[in-house]
Parts: sequence; C-alpha cells; structure tokens
Amino acid sequence: MADWARPVVVFEIRGRESKRLQDFYRELFNWNIDTTNPAVAQIEAGIGGPEPGPVGIIVQGDAPGVALYVQGADLRSTVDKAKALGGSILLEPFAVPGRELTIARIADPEGTQVGLVQQ
Repeated sequence: MADWARPVVVFEIRGRESKRLQDFYRELFNWNIDTTNPAVAQIEAGIGGPEPGPVGIIVQGDAPGVALYVQGADLRSTVDKAKALGGSILLEPFAVPGRELTIARIADPEGTQVGLVQQ
C-alpha cells in the first residue's frame, strides 16, 4: 500500500434523542438524512465541499474531543436558525485574522458543539 495521508471518511453525531437531532440538523443544514435503518440514520454527503477533502487541525484544549465544522454560505443566518431550532450560540461569527474565512460555533439541543465556516 502506498504511503499517503488518509482522509476522514465518516463523522458521527451521538445523542440521547436521535430523532430530535435528525430534525435539528436536517433543518439547519438542509441535510438529506436516510432513516430507513432505525439504528443508524445516514447523512448523505454534501456538495461544494473542499477537494480532495476536509483539512484537519490539532489544537491544545482543556479536554479531549473531536470537533465537526460545517461550511455555510451565511453564518449569521445559520447561527440565528440554530438558536430558533433549539440550539445555542457558543461563538458569534468572526473573521479569522490573516485568513479569508469566518467561523462561528453552536451547540445542538443536546449540547454537542458544531463549528461553522464561511469561506
């Protein structure tokens, strides 16, 4: 096998009330979620993402964890919509100094943090 960087291929969102989370993410990000299998609701891949795949970062933190960042066209409206759907705003949208992107952070109704990126 060749030596090359391996891509992230799947993400998983866990929660106590998966149906509520399915509704939240479907409405917030316009995700198509297949609920045919009652144990695992599968989220279809999005369009317009970075090619050949997402970039990763490793940062210092107070606790271990993995963060999910979702790209959006208008972070202000996404943050407002998240709040209306029962989520909370953890970090208001702001431009990253020296980069051509804006980020924000929300939490879903169960408290899972999700980063938002506008490029």
